[in-house]
Amino acid sequence: MKLYSLSVLYKGDPKVHLLKASYDVSSFSFFQRSSVQEFMTFTSQLIVERSDLGSRASVKEQEYLCHVYVRNDGLAGVVIADNEYPPRVCFTLLEKVLDEFSKQVNRIDWPSGSPSTINYTALDSYLSKYQNPRDADAMTKVQAELDETKIILHNTMESLLERGEKLDDLVSKSEVLGTQSKAFYKTARKQNSCCEIM
Repeated sequence: MKLYSLSVLYKGDPKVHLLKASYDVSSFSFFQRSSVQEFMTFTSQLIVERSDLGSRASVKEQEYLCHVYVRNDGLAGVVIADNEYPPRVCFTLLEKVLDEFSKQVNRIDWPSGSPSTINYTALDSYLSKYQNPRDADAMTKVQAELDETKIILHNTMESLLERGEKLDDLVSKSEVLGTQSKAFYKTARKQNSCCEIM
């Protein structure tokens, strides 16, 4: 599970423009990083442009998922992650970032802002904090603990069933043994009875 990009954009009347972004392109080769970053910026702008105000969506592109949240006031956020990353955590992150951004950056600066003029530095820390959704999101952490407990209980039940099956085998063998022992005893008694001395 990995997050590659976290962007804040503004959806204005003429076009969408980037206000601030953070990228983690360390998993790509050194020579591809700038191209990948440009592509992520382009994709983020395109997705916001084609999304309605007040909407949330997830768009699949090859092995990546782009999660977008466009608020009614035109402020938008995009997270680009791999397919395994939980979408609920992405939307929680987007909502948190956009709320914080709207409190720290004046709304008047949104239509004319750019990454160099907007003073908001929290994106890098959010991108690194949310790399592991279990650590960042309490619900995901609880769900992971529940899943682990479920696996342990499932394994315990399987071992109990195996033990129960083994006990059933022993019981059936003892019943067979009991029947054979009785037959042996009767046969031995018959044999001994014909050899009695009077």
